[in-house]
Amino acid sequence: MTAVNSNLLKNIPDQLPEELFECLFKRDNIQIERIVSQGHMTPAGQWYDQDWDEWVILLQGQATLLYEKDRQTFHLNAGDYLLIPAHTRHRVEWTPPGLHTVWLAVHLH
Repeated sequence: MTAVNSNLLKNIPDQLPEELFECLFKRDNIQIERIVSQGHMTPAGQWYDQDWDEWVILLQGQATLLYEKDRQTFHLNAGDYLLIPAHTRHRVEWTPPGLHTVWLAVHLH
């Protein structure tokens, strides 16, 4: 394996017409990605429903996530993390438009 040295809070475009998804590491049953939002949210009526667990931590910014089943809302600030179990339908309800919200997502396949 080749050594990689980078910074999760660097090289972020000033304007993001769409959320930025970057795969940082992938092997067998794990994938780690950086996600950058800037006022993005899940489109109305759309829910994420994944076959795997996902652990996310907010490194910068703020976000609100919603679980469909029990309508539970999670407001995340920098440093907050959340485990989203497989097949938990969820969506991003809000990220602040004037701020880069940086997530680290770990997908456990």
